[in-house]
Amino acid sequence: MILDYKTAKEKLLASDPVGCLSFFKDNGYILEAGYTELVGGQLEAAMKYFAEIQDFDIRADWGVFLCKLIKGYADKSPTYLQIRNFLEIDLDILIKHFQGDYVQNIIKYSDWLCTINPEVHKFIGRVFVNNGLEAEGRIFLQRAKDYFYLDPELHYLLAVEYLKEDKMEKTAKALEACLTVLPDYFPAKNLQKKLKLV
Repeated sequence: MILDYKTAKEKLLASDPVGCLSFFKDNGYILEAGYTELVGGQLEAAMKYFAEIQDFDIRADWGVFLCKLIKGYADKSPTYLQIRNFLEIDLDILIKHFQGDYVQNIIKYSDWLCTINPEVHKFIGRVFVNNGLEAEGRIFLQRAKDYFYLDPELHYLLAVEYLKEDKMEKTAKALEACLTVLPDYFPAKNLQKKLKLV
């Protein structure tokens, strides 16, 4: 039996949602109940919870949008900040809960989402890489360069990925690109130094 919010939230985030839904429902945590239903594959139930509070909760409003996007129809656009604050986190949660179909349905709209927030491909690439889906992650990081070339973090992430593949020339070029955009970007300067590229 779950006795407190912190335990329930930790269980949900650790891909162990058993008992979380009843705790969240019984204690009035509507947003969290929605996410529990979402990761459990209950899209309609999740959307119902999110819709209850979407008028005064920006995350719940995003939740309604996300459920509709997963179903293949979005009747409005999310905001730049909703994408920035929630897309990567929610993709991570869905991957950890083995909701690959949901993830696939979301990333089908990545080019459209990118017109609202040009960092979308970077967010998707980073979450894939962080979840061991490195080949897929690299594809999205590469695509991000078409939309958001002047992002030093993007070039740094690519450098790290090239390094994992032992592609030193590409690693060096990505670090140079990063430092051309932002000469004092510490992670890139530090990696250059470690690899003795300077």
